[in-house]
Amino acid sequence: MLIGLLTAVAASICYGTGSVLQAVGSRRAARMSPAAAGVTAHGGPNLTSTAKAAMTWEFIVGTILDFVGFGLGALAARMLPLFLSQTVISANLVITAVLSVKMLGIRLTRKEWTSIGVVCAALVLLATAAGHEGGHHAPMSTHWWLLAVTLLIIVGGTVAVRFLGGRAAILAGLLSGLAFGALGVGVRILDGVDPFDLPTLLADPALYAILVAGFGGMYLHTVALQIGSVNGATAALVVGETVLPGAIGVLWLGDASRPGLAWLAVLGFVLAVTGAVAVAWYGNHDGAEEPAEEPVPTPVS
Repeated sequence: MLIGLLTAVAASICYGTGSVLQAVGSRRAARMSPAAAGVTAHGGPNLTSTAKAAMTWEFIVGTILDFVGFGLGALAARMLPLFLSQTVISANLVITAVLSVKMLGIRLTRKEWTSIGVVCAALVLLATAAGHEGGHHAPMSTHWWLLAVTLLIIVGGTVAVRFLGGRAAILAGLLSGLAFGALGVGVRILDGVDPFDLPTLLADPALYAILVAGFGGMYLHTVALQIGSVNGATAALVVGETVLPGAIGVLWLGDASRPGLAWLAVLGFVLAVTGAVAVAWYGNHDGAEEPAEEPVPTPVS
C-alpha cells in the first residue's frame, strides 16, 4: 500500500508539472506566431496551432514528464484500488495550481486556495479509508467495450471541440480526464502482464484502448490548455479521471474500503470531486495580465 501511494504521488507531481509546462509552451507558441496559431471558424485551435505548441521546449519537457507520470500511474493502478490511485494522481491539480502562480503569473484567490485545501484533505480521508485492491480480471467483452467507449470519447470530443471553439475548454478537459480514466481501467484489466505473455498482450483490446486514451487524452488536454484556464482545464480533467474509474473499480473490479470505513471513503471521494469542481468554477485565469501600455506623450506645439 505504501509503495503504491508513493508511486501515485510521484505520478501526480510529474503530471502537475507537465501540465504547467505544456500551458507555458502552448501560450508562448501563440504569442510568437499569432497568425500561424490558427483557429477554427468557431474560435478553437486547429491542428496546426496544436502542433506548433508541441514543438516548444516547455511542451516537450512537459510531455516527457507526462510519459513518466503515465508509467508511474500505470504501476499505481495495479497496486491500489482505482478510487484511491486515480484520486491521488489527480491531485496534480494542487501541483498545477501552485506552479501556475510562479510560471504563468496567476494569482490564486482565497476561494481557490480553500478548494485546493479541500482536495488535499479529501485525499487524506481516502488514503485512510482505502482497503484491499480488487482483481485484474474482466470478461473479454469488457475489454472491447472499453476500446469502443474510448474511441467514442476521443472522436466525439475532437468533433465537439471544433464546433464549440473557445467555449470548449472545460468540456475538452473533462473528456481528456475521461480518457485518462479509461487508460487507468485499461491498465488494471490488461492481460498478458503478470505473467508476461507478449501474444496475449498484443491480442488484448485493452492495450489499444490504453494507446488511444493516452494520445487522444493528451491532445484534448492540450486543446483545453490552449483555449482556457490551466487550473480550470486541469480541474475538469480531475473530475473525469476519478469518478468513472473509481465507480468501475468498486462496482466491477472488487475494490473496497476498510471494514466500517466505507462512509469515510465516500466522503473523501465526494470532497475531492467537489474541490476540483470548485477550482474549475473559480479558476477563470488566462494567465498573467498584460502590462498596461505606457501612454505616448503628446508633442507640445
